[in-house]
This record gives sequence, structure tokens and C-alpha cells, in this order.
Amino acid sequence: MGKIVEPDISRRLIGWVLVIACAGSILSHAHAPADAIKTQQRNASMRGACTNRDNGQLFARTELLFGRAKPNGSMVTDEEFRAFLDEIITPRFPNGLTALPGAGQFRGSSGMTMREGAVFVILLYPTGNNDSNARIEEIRDIYRKTFAQESVLRIDGESCVSF
Repeated sequence: MGKIVEPDISRRLIGWVLVIACAGSILSHAHAPADAIKTQQRNASMRGACTNRDNGQLFARTELLFGRAKPNGSMVTDEEFRAFLDEIITPRFPNGLTALPGAGQFRGSSGMTMREGAVFVILLYPTGNNDSNARIEEIRDIYRKTFAQESVLRIDGESCVSF
């Protein structure tokens, strides 16, 4: 009978651990509205700082992370990415961009963690530029289709920029 009791205790212990974990998650999210207000205040402060020409201008900032591993095991070569940059990205953002080499990892749709080389592209453009989103989505879509990628990571924000 001792063997039957042990699994019951283990199940109860696992149940309590799950309850505690869920409660902790709920409590940690209770501060989210306050954090959101602080972020909005910080952004408003940044906008104010950017109104003075000496401090720069408020620009939209989009970061794109392009994985280099192809599903067939090969890699997007430097030459292939350079051609993509020249033919696809640059015409859509001709005023400039930054492309940096990188390395990253992600969990793919298969559930496996994949490690691969990457290219990190930073785009800065005036806020309120209505067609920027469409151009960025075109870039992502073309890269996914051209190099058989699951996704291209996109991060958006605002930056106070001075040239």
C-alpha cells in the first residue's frame, strides 16, 4: 500500500505547485497597468525632449531579424543577403538603414530549438509615415518566401534621433 500512497502525494504536490505558479503569475501581472502608465509617461517625456532641435527628433524604429538557416540545411549566403538588401530593403528605405551580423536561436514550429546566424536590420523613419508598415511587411513576406523561413522577427518602437 505504501506504493499507492506515494503517487497520490506526488500528484497533490504537483497540483499545489501549479496553483502557486498560477497565483504568482496572476499577482505579477497585477502591476502591468502601472507599468504601462510609466511607459506612456516615459514616451511622452521622450517626445517632449525631441521637440528641441538640439535633442533630436522622434522617429519610428523597426528592427528586423532575418534568420540565415534554410530548411534544406544550407545557409543564406552573404551574397544572397547583400542582393536582398540591395534589391528589396534599400529601395523601400532609401534614406538609410543599419545591418548587423548576429547569431540567435528560436523554437520552431517543430518544437525544437534552432540556432542560426542572423542579420539584424534597424530602420529609422519619421513617425506618422503611413506606408512604412506596408513596406516593412513586404520585406518580411518576400524574405520568408525567398528563403523558406517560418518568420522574420519584427520589433517596433520610437527613438529620439539626432543626425
